[in-house]
Amino acid sequence: MDSAALIAELNDAVAHGTVDQRAKILHRITKLFVVASAGYSDEQIELFDDVLMRVAATIELSARAGLAKRLAKEPRAPLKISRFLASDDAIDVAGPVLEQSHRLDSDTLLATARTKSQQHLLAISRRSSLDEALTDVLVERGDKSVVLSTAGNPGAQFSDRGYAKLTTRSEGDDELAACVGLRRDIPRPHLLRLLVRASHAVRQKLEAANPSMAPMIEEAVSEAAATVLDQASAGARDYAAARGHIAALRAAGRLGENEVAAFARANQFEETTAAMAALCELPIETVDQAMTQDLPDAVLIMAKALGMSRDTAKAILRMRAGGRGISPGELEQCLETFARLTPTIAKQIIKFRDNPSLALGARFSRAAAAVA
Repeated sequence: MDSAALIAELNDAVAHGTVDQRAKILHRITKLFVVASAGYSDEQIELFDDVLMRVAATIELSARAGLAKRLAKEPRAPLKISRFLASDDAIDVAGPVLEQSHRLDSDTLLATARTKSQQHLLAISRRSSLDEALTDVLVERGDKSVVLSTAGNPGAQFSDRGYAKLTTRSEGDDELAACVGLRRDIPRPHLLRLLVRASHAVRQKLEAANPSMAPMIEEAVSEAAATVLDQASAGARDYAAARGHIAALRAAGRLGENEVAAFARANQFEETTAAMAALCELPIETVDQAMTQDLPDAVLIMAKALGMSRDTAKAILRMRAGGRGISPGELEQCLETFARLTPTIAKQIIKFRDNPSLALGARFSRAAAAVA
């Protein structure tokens, strides 16, 4: 049977046939198109398109899914039916076309990415190429699986805005941070921002996956750390009000762990620092340095020396991390060290008053190792 006869039969099935009859005829005409599409003229393909569109809305989901699967890889698949299938709410129908079809235009892909489900976004993220406008939407709307798939797609292109969003979403997510960090096209400013916020485990993973990155990672981390320290120095904190508040609480006998925890959870940096200094009987400058330096060791020692709980230590660690955040893995590692350290050893370290900041930083590793 030639194509004209099949199309006539399909038209009759649309008008008078059952759902099953329409599906069978659709299968035959789709097979005919796939086998001979390379030889069809543009006018003939448009005719197929019109007929397929007529029947597509009248067939069951399984038949639409079969049609989508067969047309998804066709380089000359009819345009209207391709867009129609890509916009289907059922992912079994839309998925193959969104992931594989080269007949979809940018507007169709963008409209789908902006309005459809996470499964639709995941299918789009697997396309062989993704332009910047599309990845902007995917990293903004997508859930973790979508963003991971997009970041791991070597054919994806990202705008500066897209990379900024990726690095922000990587904070506290080691899997995503490693995926983004391994992209060869990530601009240096965004890589630096990612590295300074990444856990030690992520940095190790990046270096292991690409040893040639080691010098760049070291340089970027050093540069980022220097930037953080410069910013901290430039924005020296005024502790006058906090000192007065803490002094009043102490005079009233109401300064203890509960107050420190409340300050930390409310992100009241000055009050937390001043309270820790008063309770440890250390200069506020020493505690400020401990709160702002890269390593949390000295802070953990002070919290343990004061007999504070794990929850309070966690609140302080999160507060001192500020906008850069702290990954779940890094937080857990810090808390494990905090658990191993004994109050007796912590108090002994605090007693080194000749150079408290040096004592707290330099002696921590040995103290922690002694209780490991």
